[in-house]
Amino acid sequence: MSESITVTLPDGSTKTAPQGSRPMDVAKSIGPRLADDAVVARVNGQLYDLTRPFEGDAKLEILTSKNPEALEVYRHSTAHLLAAAVLELFPETQLGIGPPTDTGFYYDFQRETPFTPEDLEKIEKRMWELQAQDLTFERKLTKKSEGLEKYAGDWMKNELIREKADEVFSEYTLGPKFVDFCRGPHVPATSRIKAFKLLSVAGAYWKGDEKNPKLQRIYGTAFFSKKDMEAHLQRLEEAKKRDHRKLGQELDLFSIQELAGPGLIFFHPKGGMVRKIIEDWMRDEYLARGYSLVYTPHVMRRELWKTSGHANFYSENMFTPMDLDDAEYQLKPMNCPGHILIYADKPHSYRDLPVRLGELGTVYRYERSGVMHGLLRVRGFTQDDAHIFCTPDQIEDEIVNCLQFATDVLSTFGFDAYEAELSTWDGGASGKYDGSADQWQLAENALHRASERLNIKVKAMPDEAAFYGPKIDMKLVDAIGRLWQLSTIQFDFTLPRRFNLEYIADDGKKHQPLMVHRALYGSIERFFGILLEHYAGAFPVWLAPIQAIVLPITDRQTEFAHKVKDRLTAEGLRVTVDDRKEKVNLKIRDAQLQKIPYMLVVGDREAESGSVSVRNRKHGDQGAQKVDEFLAGIRKLIETKARNE
Repeated sequence: MSESITVTLPDGSTKTAPQGSRPMDVAKSIGPRLADDAVVARVNGQLYDLTRPFEGDAKLEILTSKNPEALEVYRHSTAHLLAAAVLELFPETQLGIGPPTDTGFYYDFQRETPFTPEDLEKIEKRMWELQAQDLTFERKLTKKSEGLEKYAGDWMKNELIREKADEVFSEYTLGPKFVDFCRGPHVPATSRIKAFKLLSVAGAYWKGDEKNPKLQRIYGTAFFSKKDMEAHLQRLEEAKKRDHRKLGQELDLFSIQELAGPGLIFFHPKGGMVRKIIEDWMRDEYLARGYSLVYTPHVMRRELWKTSGHANFYSENMFTPMDLDDAEYQLKPMNCPGHILIYADKPHSYRDLPVRLGELGTVYRYERSGVMHGLLRVRGFTQDDAHIFCTPDQIEDEIVNCLQFATDVLSTFGFDAYEAELSTWDGGASGKYDGSADQWQLAENALHRASERLNIKVKAMPDEAAFYGPKIDMKLVDAIGRLWQLSTIQFDFTLPRRFNLEYIADDGKKHQPLMVHRALYGSIERFFGILLEHYAGAFPVWLAPIQAIVLPITDRQTEFAHKVKDRLTAEGLRVTVDDRKEKVNLKIRDAQLQKIPYMLVVGDREAESGSVSVRNRKHGDQGAQKVDEFLAGIRKLIETKARNE
C-alpha cells in the first residue's frame, strides 16, 4: 500500500499527503488563514468533517463561511450543541431529530415536563458553557446490529437506525452524555460556533404525523457572526409586528372561527372590501387579456377525480368523499378538471385556439391541524386559476403573455423585486416524469425563450419539475426582504391525454392541444396575507378598505361631516364618519391605529368655508383644502395605484 495519497484541489493543482491525512491538514498546508476559515470539506463530491481521514486519493474543496452548505453544517452542529446541553440539564429526555433550517435549527425532544421560557434560558447558558470548553465533534462507526441493541430502550433512535442506517453507520459524540445517530458532517469543535440564540418551544409530532407521539421542539437560530444574527433577530421582530394574523384581528379584516373549524377563513366587511378590489382587478385583467371567465362547481363526482388521477395521486390532500344517491362526490382540490370539461364540451379547430379559461375558484384541501397558518396555509381557498389550451406554434407567445401578466401583478401591487425559477426534468433518466422527450424539449425551450424575450433571469432547477411538466415559479421579495412563492406557469402533458383532448389542425387531423396551468396570486387568501404583511396593514389608498374618515370636532359639525362623506362617497370613495362624542385627538389616534390613509378634521371654520383639514396617516397635517381639491388629489392616487400617498 502506498504511504501517501494525492489530493486534487479545485484549481487542478495537487498535493501529496501521508496516509491518514485529513482535510484540515491540507488546509493548514495551504495557509493558516484558510485553516481558520474552514468549516467543512467536500471530498470526491461528498461533505466531510475536516477531521475525517481521507480514504485514498481525493478531490478536495475546503468550504468556508462564504458557502451556503457550510452554514447548514454550522447550524446542524449548533443543533447538536443544543441537544448536549438539554441532556446535561434534563437527563431523562430522549432525542428526536435536529436538522438545520433556512434560518437556524431545531431539535425534537420527548420529555414529560414541558420546557418553560426559564428552561430555554438555562439551556442557552449551558450551550455557551459547552461552547467555551471547545468540545470536539467525534465521529465513530457502529454496526447496525450493535446500534439496535445499544439503543433498544430508545424508541426514536431505534426506529431511525432500523429505517435509515446502513450496515455500518456513523454516530457523533459531543461531551460526556451526548451521542446520536447522525450522518454528519460537523464543524471540528464547539469553539467554532460563534453566534446562536434559542427562540421558542413548540409542539411537534414524531415524523410530522399526528398519529405519532407528540414531542417538544426547541427552535433556535445561528449565524457565523453576531452581526448577522442581530440583523436576523431584528427582521424577526419586524416580522412579528407585521404578522398578518395579529393585524387581521387589530384591523378587523378576517377571522378563523372555532365553531366552524380551522383553516376556514371568514372575511369581515373591511377584509371583504380589500378582497373584492383584488378579485375585481384580476377579473378585469382576464377580460382585457383575452381570457374567458368561467365558473365550476365546488363538488363533483369522484369518477372525475379518478379520470384526472387526483383520486390516486393526491388523495391524502383531499377530503373524504360524500355518498349521495347516485354516486360518490368529492370537494374539488383543483379547478383544472372543471376547465378541461368545459374545453371538451365542444369540438375545436386550430382557428379557435388559444382557448384561455380563467376562474377565481374556491378549492378545498385537507391540511393537518398542526401545519395551518392564518391565511397562508388553509383548508379552503380561492385560486386565480387559468388554463390555456393552444397549439405548439402558439405556446411561446402564450408563455410570454403569462410572464408579462405575472410581472404586472407584482408591479401593480407594489413588489419591485422578485426571483424566477425554471424547473426542468432529468432528461428521462429516472422514468418518473410523464410525457415524451419531444414534449419536454418543446416546453422547456418555450419557457427559456419566453423568459429571454422579457429579460427575466431564471434560475435553473434541474430535476425539480412536476412529474407532468416543466414550470416557472415567481417568488416576490417583500418589504423586509422575505421571499414568497407567488405565480406559477406550469405545463401539463398528463391531463390532455387522460381526458382525450383534441383539436382539428390545419392538416385536417386530430391533435392533442398543449395545456398550461397558470396562477398569479396563487390563492386570494395567501396573497391577502402577503399584502397585509408587506404593507404592515397600511394598504395604499387604492386598496385601503376605508380611504378617508371625517372627524367632526364637536356635534355642531356632524351634519357638515356627513355632507362631506356623502360628496366623497358619490365620487366612489370609501369614506366613513366618526361622530362619537369624543375628543378629536382620540378620534385621530383611533384612525391612525386603523391605518386609514386620510383623516379629514372639520370644525366651525371648515364648515363655514366648505373645506376640510387634511391629515395623512404618514405625513401628518397637510393643511386645509377645499373638498373638491382633496377629491382631485386622492382620485389621482387611486387611478395611478400609487404606493405612497
